Order: sequence, then structure tokens, then C-alpha cells
Amino acid sequence: MKPIVAIVGRPNVGKSTLFNKITGKRISIVEDVPGVTRDRIYYEANWNGRDMLLVDTGGIEPKTNDVILKHMRLQAEIAIATADVIIFMCDIRAGLTADDRDIAIMLLKSGKPVIPCVNKIDSIGMPPLDFYEFYGLGFEEDPIPLSSLHGTGSGDLLDRVVSYFPPESDNENEEKPVAVAVIGKPNAGKSSLINRIIGENRLIVSDIAGTTRDATDTRVENSFGVFNFIDTAGIRRQSKIEDKIEKYSVMRAKLAVERSDVCIVMIDSSQGITEQDEHIAGLAHEAGKAVIVCVNKWDLIEKDSKTAAEFTAKIKSALAYMDYASVMFISAVTGQRVEKLFEEIIKVYNESRKRITTGVLNDMLTDAVTRVQPPSDKGRRLKIYYMTQNAVQPPSFVIFCNDSRLFHFSYQRYIENCIRDVFGFKGTPIRIIIREKGESPD
Repeated sequence: MKPIVAIVGRPNVGKSTLFNKITGKRISIVEDVPGVTRDRIYYEANWNGRDMLLVDTGGIEPKTNDVILKHMRLQAEIAIATADVIIFMCDIRAGLTADDRDIAIMLLKSGKPVIPCVNKIDSIGMPPLDFYEFYGLGFEEDPIPLSSLHGTGSGDLLDRVVSYFPPESDNENEEKPVAVAVIGKPNAGKSSLINRIIGENRLIVSDIAGTTRDATDTRVENSFGVFNFIDTAGIRRQSKIEDKIEKYSVMRAKLAVERSDVCIVMIDSSQGITEQDEHIAGLAHEAGKAVIVCVNKWDLIEKDSKTAAEFTAKIKSALAYMDYASVMFISAVTGQRVEKLFEEIIKVYNESRKRITTGVLNDMLTDAVTRVQPPSDKGRRLKIYYMTQNAVQPPSFVIFCNDSRLFHFSYQRYIENCIRDVFGFKGTPIRIIIREKGESPD
């Protein structure tokens, strides 16, 4: 798994600016107003060949009764709890504040590696005298002078961050586990499924909703390969969540989706597919993960020859935005079709990592455009020049045209269907990016 690096600090100290500088993309909104970043934002980054999952957080106000600020503080606390390394940012212009000291105490109690840095220092070679007061925060690491706007000092910071990562495996041929997040409503059978897979009651199973409080990793090796199953807390509707510990659990379940390769969406067959199931499946879709919808407790349902087909039709209707998803009917208790689940995991994982050469893609595109002419508007017709694949997990395709405004959603959907008809990609979402000629594909 990629190490998780969280950037935390008071509001408006430059966390989002540093986040954007490290990732090389303008992902976090940057404004000179406290509280712009409210939720955690995740993005993959790389430094000197080492991958990481970087987390931007809202500013921490240690003492506040404001509802939004309390929510931001909770989000930051979750980021701290799940991080492998923490970057603690302060602001030289504001000096060392009482809030900085309170946050430092919170971080020291976490027991995590913390790298303090002092932002908005224009001259790194000769930091101002005020910089040295930040040594009093009590961390083992010396503070790093930094300008997140210009990137000065960020190399030294990232060198320090990477030094805390576990060593890379010497065995280049070691098989990377397929990370599988098992998500769903409370009491859908997530822990029961993993217990069935590993053949022991390692995870607590109970009819009481909320038994699983944290995301739990279980490594499995079998004839199908190496897997890391992530059991997660049941995800309730936000309005139903009152207990603070459960809020942590739900947020960690969402993080499990972020760090997975494949998501198994567990649905309780006795309840049918609900609005909350649709919401949970949407988390995997939005994150671009390969998806298998597992209808659990199938052994308890009275069936005839049409039951499975009718249930599948209901799922496809409710999850119309992700009709690519695989659907399986299982019983975690009896083990019904659980072994076939591994076959499906490998299948959708490989589909999400599949690459198509540019030449073959454009042969398909030429045929698609010949069969259905591109749309036009006010006498101006869409011209499609060529197409290329620029990423996997999820498979992402860039199409270059004369005018992106003419590329209607319906025609994008048509092209996506053509891609699936020719190349498959079952079980994984597809991203289509429209660019005008001369634009960068990234």
C-alpha cells in the first residue's frame, strides 16, 4: 500500500498551496480565506521514485464551537489517525501561535512521525530570527523553512518524508497484492465474507450494526494470487451518524475505497437494493475503482428460475450510472460461489489495468464515427482527430477534436459504448477526456 502523508495545520498557513505544488496539479482550491478546504482531499504523488497518497486537510481550529470548523477539525483528526507521516505547517508571518502549540500537542500524542515546517519564508538560506522559536514545539525533527508558493525547501521536506517510508522490497518479482475493499451498509455480511475466505473467525461477526469500527486488512494467498482484503465499517446515511467513533469508522471506510484496486459492494438480498446501497456503490464509481456487486445471503431467499435475473435487473436499474459492474449472488455463511468471487476479482482487476494501443483505438474510432456521424451545432460540425489512452485504473482515454463544446455527453456515451463493445473493460469505469487540438493530453 502507498504510504499516506497528511498535511495539517491552522487555517490559511499554505497547506493547499503545498499540496498543489507537490502533486503538480491545481487540485485543492487556494484562497486567502480560512476554511476554504473543508474535507480531506487525496491525490497520488511521487518523490524520487517513491509513491505516496498525499492528503490535504482543512485548517484545524483547536477551540471552536462553529459547526463547519468542528467538522474540519474532525476531518483533520481522521487524517492524522490514518497517516503514516504527518507534515505540520506553520506560518512565519503569523509567528508561533497558541493554536500551533495546541495542534503540536495533538500530534505528539498521536505517536506518528511528524515533520514540522514553517511556511512563507522567502529567503531559505537565511531564515528570520522568528523561525527559531518553532524549535520550541517539542518535535524530534528540526523545523524546515519553506515557501510552498515557490516550492523552495519542498525537496528537503519530501526527502525527510520519504525517509520514514518502509524500505522497498529487494525482490522485484514479488507479487503485488490486489487490494480489495469490502464495503456496504451495516450488517450486510462484510466480515462474514472475509472470515469465510480466510477460514477462521478473525473478524468479529454480529447482528448488531456497527460491530466493525475500523478498516481491517487481511492478506490472503491462494491459487488465484495474493490479495489484501480490507473489511470496513458499515456506511450509514450521514443523518444517522451521531457517535463520534462511528464517524471515524465511516471516514476510514471511504479511505479504504481510495486505496483499493477493486471494491466489493455487499448488498443484503433480504432488503433488496436501497438508496444507501446506491450511494455506497457511487463512492467506488467516483473513485474510479473496479466494482463487483455481491448480493449476499442468497441462501435465505426463496427462488425460482427468474429470481436472479429479476434481482439483477433491479440492480442495473438502480445503478444505471455503472452498468459495467459485475453482479454475483453469494452466501458468505455457506460459502456459495465465494471461490468464483476470486475469479471475478482477478478478471475486473485485469480489465481496469488493460491498455489499448493508439493504432487499434483509432481503427475503432474511425468505424464508430463512420456508423454515427458526430453532432453539429449552427452549421459547425464536430471533427474528431484521434484518440489515445493515457492512464489505467481506471482506463482513461483522451479524444482530440476541433471544438470540445460540440462534443455532447450523448456522443461521449456512444464512444464509451463502442470502446466497451470492442475491448470489454467489464467491471471497471472508463474516463473520457475531451481536448481540443494542440492541448496537452494530461
